[in-house]
Amino acid sequence: MVPHLVTALTGPINELEQRVLDSTPAIERWFRLEWMEHTPPFYSSADIRNAGFKLAPVDTNLYPRGWNHLTHEMLPLAVQAAQAAIEKICPEARNLLVIPENHSRNTFYLANVAQLVRIFHMAGLNVRVGSIDPAIKSPKKIELPNGDTVCLEPVVRSKRRLGLKHFDPCTILLNTDLSAGVPGILEDLHEQYLLPPLHAGWPTRRKSNHLHSYEEVSKRFGKLLGIDPWLINPMYAKVGEVDFANGDGVDVLTSHADALLTKIRRKYKEYGINEKPFVVVKSDNGRSEMGVVTVRDAKEIEALARKQKPRSGAAKGTAAERQELIVQEGVLTKERVHDGVAEPVVYMMDRYVVGGFYRVHADRNPDEDLKIPGASFVPLAFSESAHLPQPGAKPGASAPNRFYMYGVIGRLAMVAASYELEATNPDAEIYE
Repeated sequence: MVPHLVTALTGPINELEQRVLDSTPAIERWFRLEWMEHTPPFYSSADIRNAGFKLAPVDTNLYPRGWNHLTHEMLPLAVQAAQAAIEKICPEARNLLVIPENHSRNTFYLANVAQLVRIFHMAGLNVRVGSIDPAIKSPKKIELPNGDTVCLEPVVRSKRRLGLKHFDPCTILLNTDLSAGVPGILEDLHEQYLLPPLHAGWPTRRKSNHLHSYEEVSKRFGKLLGIDPWLINPMYAKVGEVDFANGDGVDVLTSHADALLTKIRRKYKEYGINEKPFVVVKSDNGRSEMGVVTVRDAKEIEALARKQKPRSGAAKGTAAERQELIVQEGVLTKERVHDGVAEPVVYMMDRYVVGGFYRVHADRNPDEDLKIPGASFVPLAFSESAHLPQPGAKPGASAPNRFYMYGVIGRLAMVAASYELEATNPDAEIYE
């Protein structure tokens, strides 16, 4: 189960691993107290980078796909977590409706939907898949390459409820991040539980809000462990809107990138790290076509601006042309699986780590984004070791200890996501 892993776990990470293992009772109590005060996202995943001197989440997804990459050995954890999550929200739940993205031809994505159906069916629910794609007018059975079958059925909307013909769910699980906007058919459902809530989607959500919450969480967690929060926290700067076509905001982007690179250099010097600092430029609202761009010198922003110009087919100055951007501290990955650059992805449901995998890319560098075509996925051994660290093992030498650390970092991202969702909840009760 443990993939062949080569990693440079030296320096502060060894110390961090030791500190985490020694503090396990305090850490688990800290998480328990957090969940008494805050509601975890229904499900989430975190992309984590291990630089050998720093271990940090670089992206947190509140509509995780890729459940098909979890192995069968991990399913009992996911089923148990699903039972706990549903019991908390709707103990009398009988029927669950899964609403996927409108990708009825993408069999890789549908394999993820099939796995979600399997998990919730094993958790004791009647599960059906309802498509909001206008092209789906009657039930459509799709055979998947792995032998699974997914049946997409057209949703039926009544005045206050959403369901299928002869299927009335009390809970609706969204597996679409709403990046194209919130469809009206999902709004004003007053008698059903919609998970995650609509404000977890990209029309409302901003990565800068999440990073702000994570910064707060990492400071408090750093204080608990007596460590520099920077060891687990990627610094960032919110740029605002940039219009590459006419140059608006490019100077702001350049100055933020330059300032952040200076901060990182200072930290590298403090820890004696002999690596070239870099930042990544990415969309704040998850909707950009530019992807994640690595910048090692602020002067590279000019070249980035030139490259982005031809991509924009929108009229000058329109909203379609402007992009909300952030600059985030780049975290190297020193991990390799099968000779490819790798990063762990941790999957969570309710407040539990339920599994994960390594995202591996043979053609990328350690300072580049791996979430592009050509990536492969190697299972993590979470099934045996999510919450079972091995005290006494030499730091950096024990795979279960490393996976426990990943689970801790993933759960910190989940706590930050719960803060973020509370702060952006349009229906939050305000107490004067």
